[in-house]
Amino acid sequence: MSFTLKFNGVSRTFEKKVKLLDLTDNNKDIICAMVNGRVRELDYDVYYDAEVRFLKVDDHDAMGIYERGIRFLFAMATHNLYPDLRFRMSYGVSRSIYARIDSGDRTKFLTEEMVENIQNEMKRIAKANYSFKRLILKNEEAESVYKNFHLYDKLEILQYRPEKTVHFYDCNGYFNYMYGKMVPSTGYLKDFNLIFYTPGLLIQYPRSETDGQIPVFKDEPVFSESLIKAQDWSNLVKLSTVSEINKKIKDNELSVVELINLCEDKHNKMLCDLGDRIEQNIKTIRLICIAGPSSSGKTTFADRLTVELKSRGINPIRISMDDYYKRREDVPKDEDGNYDFECTDALDLKLFNQNLVSLLNGQVVKLPSFDFKTNDRIFNRTIQIGPNDPIIIEGIHALNEQVTASIPKYLKFKIYISPQAQINLDNENPLSLTDIRLLRRIVRDNSYRGSDAAETISMWPLVRKGEFKWIYHTQEDANYVFDSFLNYELCVLKKHAMPLLLAIDRESEYGPDAERLISLLKYFKDIDEKWIPCNSLLKEFIGGSCYRDAK
Repeated sequence: MSFTLKFNGVSRTFEKKVKLLDLTDNNKDIICAMVNGRVRELDYDVYYDAEVRFLKVDDHDAMGIYERGIRFLFAMATHNLYPDLRFRMSYGVSRSIYARIDSGDRTKFLTEEMVENIQNEMKRIAKANYSFKRLILKNEEAESVYKNFHLYDKLEILQYRPEKTVHFYDCNGYFNYMYGKMVPSTGYLKDFNLIFYTPGLLIQYPRSETDGQIPVFKDEPVFSESLIKAQDWSNLVKLSTVSEINKKIKDNELSVVELINLCEDKHNKMLCDLGDRIEQNIKTIRLICIAGPSSSGKTTFADRLTVELKSRGINPIRISMDDYYKRREDVPKDEDGNYDFECTDALDLKLFNQNLVSLLNGQVVKLPSFDFKTNDRIFNRTIQIGPNDPIIIEGIHALNEQVTASIPKYLKFKIYISPQAQINLDNENPLSLTDIRLLRRIVRDNSYRGSDAAETISMWPLVRKGEFKWIYHTQEDANYVFDSFLNYELCVLKKHAMPLLLAIDRESEYGPDAERLISLLKYFKDIDEKWIPCNSLLKEFIGGSCYRDAK
């Protein structure tokens, strides 16, 4: 039977199945294709009526495949050059991948010459245009492959894989797998750059949010330090990989209680450290600003910080920046003609600053409350603060100096909060910080708003766009970075998120995102959430928070 494909603005009829790759005219800028709304590898055979849209690295889905290929390329190059060394990758500063030698041996360290050698080998492999051949092996066969290529970290996680087979890609005799789709050959991976960033290196690659270009390198010492601290703690308590986390969960509840308390204690100590810093400088700290990307746990964190400060005789008041929204008709529109509620001009900054200054001067102030149902503001709260009582503000713009321009910078203490997860499925496959926040939001939106997973995923690109525009650059101005990640949390989110993700049609446009998140969650053991403290940041997403549910 014949079938028709619509692509590149034309329709063509075929009598037998056709490979997507054969429709690209060997254009190696094309990374994958969207077929009837579903992302497909270029090696995919089409045999039915379909609308095909070819994607380049300026598209988010294509960028993910490209990045996966770059990690494979790096693993292959280091295997060829330094077979006795194992490198671990994680997500690093300046939107790059950070790689370091995974060894406790202080005699093994990376040099600038080694970085140059690795980059040259990666370029050689890319130029050779070796094909990626997909293979499916039984678990027993996979064990032999892992041992042959010294992939012992993958051998560790094999026991938690529910399937009886394992996927691999064979690239000129080198076997590995990055848990997802790939480009047809190494020749597609032509754009990358390595930077010596001792004690490791940074791998730069094209990003969709920079229109498919490699971002200009910008060092981010505050962000880098927070990632290093997260990695050091995970290594210290042996919770840096999925297999290490699963090993902590034995067949008794005591092991689960210990794991939960171990992670929660990290947050307790960070709050104590934060309280110490604020208490020591309370005479000059009048405004405590809390910001972070979506689903970072800002609300619960602000509640817990308030309690921490009150235990020290400091009585902060909370002001919600949401109460300073302008009426809908006064909110600017974005380039697509939609109301841009995330821009700073959506807020009544003049009134906001007037209220802050009046409060800090000891005056009695009537504060607004914005009713999103009536699209109007009412003034129903009258407060006055003491001479040493700080004001806590929380929101995506809280660290933006323009938003609190009337308050001198030296009177502000800025806190950036986000999950700074530094755990891996295996050495070449770090967990995405963004995916962790997306899972949190899927669970929370379903619990508190009745939204299904597809609805949350559909809104995520706009959320991310706002984060890149308004939030991430403010982190470097923070006085303190609070890592809201709990190393046990995916063992809990799994139970809540899996049914929601499995309900998404695999052939829908949200199918690839669902598959990616399912492939991540399936490796984690389940744990009973009854032992999670009611003031845990995780409760903000799964429900049962003593702050939210007791109101």
